[in-house]
Amino acid sequence: MRRSERLHAMTESLRRSGARGVTADRLAAEYGVSLRTVKRDIDALENSGLPIWARPGPGGGYGMLPQGNLPPISLSPAQAVALLAAVSAAPDAPYADLASAGVRKILDVLDPGTRARADDLAQRIWVSGDGATSRPVRSALEEALAEQRVARIRYRSAAGDETVRDVEPVIFASTGGRWYLIGWCRLRDAMRWFLISRIVSARATTEACAGHTVEEIGAPPASATSLSARG
Repeated sequence: MRRSERLHAMTESLRRSGARGVTADRLAAEYGVSLRTVKRDIDALENSGLPIWARPGPGGGYGMLPQGNLPPISLSPAQAVALLAAVSAAPDAPYADLASAGVRKILDVLDPGTRARADDLAQRIWVSGDGATSRPVRSALEEALAEQRVARIRYRSAAGDETVRDVEPVIFASTGGRWYLIGWCRLRDAMRWFLISRIVSARATTEACAGHTVEEIGAPPASATSLSARG
């Protein structure tokens, strides 16, 4: 998990802990980091303006003051469950971890009656997460695209052959229920579609992309739109 993702998730843990707070030991265990890293992360969150309190000594810990919470949100139970189902059913979608954290934040601030009805409805929906791409691969690709840096990937073809490629990511695309990374492949010196489920490993390098554009990929199918075009 990248530090930015950990800081976001830690914010949610502090907010959900309420008045009882959460111990540094628990945060360290939950995110697989040292106590020193937890302290640095808490300092970073405080410096960003979050109203975090600290209670020293045995039984102490960290928490967030009420003004750090979202105000109540007006959603119907069906709308709340629709958000939860959409995120849960698309574990391979770009930035799915952040979307899941956002939905949990929304559910946490629903009024108690709506939350109870949403929980009841949610129990009637089953979602399988089998086959989801590994978090390290998704995180590396998300970082490379967001920051426009070259991604170094190990890609397995349909025949089982593996190649290491440096790819300048341009877009993520979903078609036929599968997610692709589309970018400029330096090995082939051309724009290529990479099925994300076939990317064995990936990391975002420090090298900036050369500036390839969406237009170089060509016109999208008539049925396809960017998220910004949805209203």
